[in-house]
Amino acid sequence: MSLESLHDLYLEQIRDLYSAEQQIIDALPKMIEAATDQKLSAGFSKHLEQTRVQAGRLERIGQRMEERVTGKKCKGMAGLLKEGEEAVDEDGNPEIIDAGLIAAAQRVEHYEIAGYGCARTYAEALGLDDDAAVLQQTLDEEAETDELLTNISMSILNPDSRADIVVEREVDQPTRRGRGWSDEPEARA
Repeated sequence: MSLESLHDLYLEQIRDLYSAEQQIIDALPKMIEAATDQKLSAGFSKHLEQTRVQAGRLERIGQRMEERVTGKKCKGMAGLLKEGEEAVDEDGNPEIIDAGLIAAAQRVEHYEIAGYGCARTYAEALGLDDDAAVLQQTLDEEAETDELLTNISMSILNPDSRADIVVEREVDQPTRRGRGWSDEPEARA
């Protein structure tokens, strides 16, 4: 595909994101199985369902543009998931392996956050307000998942921390205030 316009670049980003989501859908069941922490396994399971919905959103964007979103392979995601397979295949302390799974998953989330942020910005510049809203919704979900993974990691590696309090909240409502995790409103200076 020749990139001659912002529309071309936008479509290319949507196709790249769709490929990334499909690859994640294929990879998450292995991560669910490899996770030993119940919260981590549940978080991965919830994110698998969320990822299926996100892929459907990208398909609908393609339909609105009367373009196929299939046919491209996101090489960046393929590389991140290949690295993640190493964490799945590791032997050793289950808590440390879970922390490695989280690290791999957070790399994926950060890649998605960058991709969805760019695509949303392109949609806004093109005046595609409905697309921008849908992409922002997914971007928000990816950021929430990233925060949840940080929280779970803290609870696994430092069970005495206050992270356990936040992890037990609904998965949809991670809370981060100031420099640490807290149930209390942020103190005002």
